[in-house]
Amino acid sequence: MATFLYRLGRLAFRRRGYVALLWVAVLAAVGLGALQAPGAADEEFSTPGIESQKAFDLMQERFPGAAADGATARVVFVAPHGQKVTATANRKAVEETVDALGDGTQVAGVADPFTAKAVGKDGTTAYATVTYKVKSSALTDASRTALENATDQARRAGLTVETGGSAMDSGAGPGGTAEIIGIAIAAVVLLVTFGSLAAAGLPLLTAILGVGISMFTITVLADALGLSTSTGTLAMMLGLAVGIDYALFVVSRYREERAGGRSPEEAAGLAVGTAGSAVVFAGLTVVIALAGLSVVGIPMLTKMGLTAAGAVVVAVVIALTVVPALLGFWPNAVLAGAARRREGGRRRLFRAKKAKKAEPQGDNRGTRWARFVLRRPLPVLLLGVVGLGALAVPMTQLQLGMPGDEAKATSTTERRAYDDLAKGFGPGFNGPLTIVVDAKGADDAKGGVSTVRERIAATDGVVSVSQPRFNKAADTAVFTATPSTSPTDEKTKTLVKTIRGERPAIESAAGASFEVTGTTALNIDISGKVQSALVPYLVTVVGLAVVLLLVVFRSLLVPLKAALGFLLSVLAALGTVVLVFQQGHAAGLFGVEQTGPIMSLMPIFLVGIIFGLAMDYEVFLVSRMRESYVHGEPAREAVVSGFRHSARVVVAAALIMIAVFSGFIGEGESMIKMIGFGMATAVLLDAFVVRMAIVPAVLALLGDRAWWLPKWLDRLLPRVDIEGEALTRGPAAVAAGDQDPTSGEPVEAGV
Repeated sequence: MATFLYRLGRLAFRRRGYVALLWVAVLAAVGLGALQAPGAADEEFSTPGIESQKAFDLMQERFPGAAADGATARVVFVAPHGQKVTATANRKAVEETVDALGDGTQVAGVADPFTAKAVGKDGTTAYATVTYKVKSSALTDASRTALENATDQARRAGLTVETGGSAMDSGAGPGGTAEIIGIAIAAVVLLVTFGSLAAAGLPLLTAILGVGISMFTITVLADALGLSTSTGTLAMMLGLAVGIDYALFVVSRYREERAGGRSPEEAAGLAVGTAGSAVVFAGLTVVIALAGLSVVGIPMLTKMGLTAAGAVVVAVVIALTVVPALLGFWPNAVLAGAARRREGGRRRLFRAKKAKKAEPQGDNRGTRWARFVLRRPLPVLLLGVVGLGALAVPMTQLQLGMPGDEAKATSTTERRAYDDLAKGFGPGFNGPLTIVVDAKGADDAKGGVSTVRERIAATDGVVSVSQPRFNKAADTAVFTATPSTSPTDEKTKTLVKTIRGERPAIESAAGASFEVTGTTALNIDISGKVQSALVPYLVTVVGLAVVLLLVVFRSLLVPLKAALGFLLSVLAALGTVVLVFQQGHAAGLFGVEQTGPIMSLMPIFLVGIIFGLAMDYEVFLVSRMRESYVHGEPAREAVVSGFRHSARVVVAAALIMIAVFSGFIGEGESMIKMIGFGMATAVLLDAFVVRMAIVPAVLALLGDRAWWLPKWLDRLLPRVDIEGEALTRGPAAVAAGDQDPTSGEPVEAGV
């Protein structure tokens, strides 16, 4: 591996013009393709295998056209204090507003609250439902403006008017602000780390190139593969983060080799052969984690994982080819100022053997920290494990769900509409259950539907049921059941389980079958599916990664230690998310106005993404320790050497990741805020507690045993020269395919 990558790095350095032209041509080709490709569709969220999805599919089949997913807006009217909306003046204002809401080419219809019986029992609250012919993402500015103007008309009449529903969702997402903040902070971190504008700019340039190619490619393939507009979100976030990190490690190793006296071409080859090997295996762990999202069984999640994995592959290839090519154009520009001045006056190059001896071995902050841990490994280990364990405890109280308008800030009209409806119609009104009754083949279809409706209406926790609506064939009916509790309340979840648990008895009495669906039931089912898939996903991803690390480090204990450390950090991160977003501790500090259940997909996202990134740090840090150990250093000194060369770069990489993810905490959307907080916290804990403290402490306690591998397993595992052992015997000979200059023997080609 190292030999092949060494040659690749030198080839890219020498043929830098061709490499640059090739990648520019690739970018131009996919960019032009993206401009001509049909726009990505808004993918319908589907989750095969759950009851809610089966019920929805049945509705689509039996009610063709009726279950269309056009946008809806729910306009809520609240009368002034002490008045009722049914009063003459208020009723007139509501009816005039309803007439105004019906205007517009995209409006399919408006339900008048007085004829649709949409007035609260106390008469102070009413709502009108506006249905549109198109999805929310296709609503024009004119339609949204007309909605706002109509509600302003009622406000001028003295009513309090708020609007909720899918029509208020523009689908814009974070809007790029988070990415801009992340890139800006990353630039500062790189500049401080390298002390050179060129060295700081090169990783950013290559990362943007990789993200551009990845996003254009996703756009080109969107129509053919059924990719939605949201599929590329994860690919952009991860492509940017790992693209910066992978280039950062190659550039750092290049500067290190140049400081040891290597020629620019030789340094580029060695950087790609050693740090590049770590990049390849680190990228493989990320790809495994992302591709493993398909285990969950949610198509949208599978597509997001695979496209993000593709973006990571692009980032790896660019780090191995474009980075050495750019170093070839400006070999001295990435060096620190003092090093550039030395290179300007240098007229001769050291031989490889002398350069190795000249490599600086002085102490830095990384070595001082490593020696501190080596002197006190047990206290550091215990403190790290106990601290992470304490943060993980709240995870036992984890409640999964899909936060809706109730999780939005009170400054939004959607949240105020939600609160007004809950006050006027009861907390369960915002999340009714949809019951789909299949009476096909029943002797008395209407009687069977009536029996199902009556039995569900009598269930504790159901406050009301609507009249059933039959299809044209009169063999299928749909009605709603309103719970007494809010959509995210645990009692609502219990109610759904109760209704489904009573199904055999109800169906036997009715002679017809039924299923429970609706947004509330769908969220409950998705949460259950994700929870049941979490353990198989962990076993699959961690198992494959342990095997990969077993090959990389040729050690039995190091991969196990890496996996256990990751589990500690991800559980602690989930516990922290529960503390803030579910239990409300320090919620105000992060702008969280309403606590509630944790987003259903959060654990899977956190496990998948953070596992890949955690293994990045593990490979980059421990591979340098392994390299020093293979080259003859004692086990404890190898730990110090690993920190000497890699600690600063790993810290910089972690800070960049934290910056990218933290940018999302400032967003107004609760779910985006939660994802950003969770990712940033997980990287912080994994990089600085697990990799920088627990890892050296464990390696210090294990000593030589850390690198032990049974002989029978050693024979079975393929050999990959990630440490660059073949290169240290004579890199020039490797490049030329000659003999080792020190022994006269043929140099192994590597894997």
